[in-house]
Amino acid sequence: MKGEAYFKDLISGKRHGAGDRLLFTLLQIVALVYAAVMRLRAFGYRVGLLRSRKLPRPVISVGNITVGGTGKTPTVLHLARLLMAQGKRVVVLTRGYGGTLEGETRVVSDGTSLLLSPEEAGDEPCLLASQLPELIVVMGSDRYLAGMLAMERFSPDLFILDDGFQHLRLQRDLNILLLDGRDPFAGSRTLPAGLLREPVSAAGRADLVLFTRCGDVAPEIPPAIQEIPHCTASHALTGWLPLAGGEARPFSELSGRRIIAFAGIADPSGFFDTLEQQGLPLLATLAFPDHTKYGKEELEALGGLKRSKRADCLITTGKDAVKLLPYRGILRDCCVAQLELKINEPGLLLAALEKLL
Repeated sequence: MKGEAYFKDLISGKRHGAGDRLLFTLLQIVALVYAAVMRLRAFGYRVGLLRSRKLPRPVISVGNITVGGTGKTPTVLHLARLLMAQGKRVVVLTRGYGGTLEGETRVVSDGTSLLLSPEEAGDEPCLLASQLPELIVVMGSDRYLAGMLAMERFSPDLFILDDGFQHLRLQRDLNILLLDGRDPFAGSRTLPAGLLREPVSAAGRADLVLFTRCGDVAPEIPPAIQEIPHCTASHALTGWLPLAGGEARPFSELSGRRIIAFAGIADPSGFFDTLEQQGLPLLATLAFPDHTKYGKEELEALGGLKRSKRADCLITTGKDAVKLLPYRGILRDCCVAQLELKINEPGLLLAALEKLL
């Protein structure tokens, strides 16, 4: 986390040493080159110089333009629930980031059983499958090949392309761009001098923009996307489950417990803040890098913190929980916070989905 924290301080202007300024200047030069390459790549796909392929069923892409969490997984789950409630057979196509099988085309879940572990498929595909067991999830670095495998095996009505905004090799029928309502373009600098995966102008490819983490405050709409239909959404923690499984329970049942929160996600501080907003007084927090693979080192860190704070309860995210099941006997009292996405005034989104069905 130290390197990640330094990088965030550097690009946000909190580092003022001579070495820091020189490094940031070099990063800005590299960022100009990177942005130019990304513009050329997008241009190549737009005019047909680079090949994109089309699946025989509608594709809904959910993606973002910044590094880090904007709520892609909760949004994919929300869309899948909406579509499956209408009787549609849905397949999620995902990269399988961080798994040992990353790069291979494999079925993660066939809608009845989880066929791969988080170590093999990565945490997010397994989280999708565990949160919605009837959902079919297929992973592959080439999402077209993953989609064709799904067509042969499952004959779905449509696909949801997870983290697909930059995966231009696959054509999409609805391109949904997620932007964090608190800071939509994260300073407007591309990697490696900022957090943008592409220049701001790339947002113009979106058919619909969903501003996430808005709460009750409407975001200021950036000029680059003012002509694109948009709606807002909020994340809410609705309760918790025991790590070993069971019924959902309200946070009020944790009243009086001595609690430590931990997470290995893109925005752990946001998770910790939201827990405290639910009235949970946290004795301490522990942030791990995004997509952390839990093992001896991480368990010892949690055990040491729990003993030093005399805590009697741990709480974490669903994304972390899918990797912690083998350790539930060691962690003992460990709760999993339940995250839900609420789309405010969803009429534009529902209308866009209706056109595909």
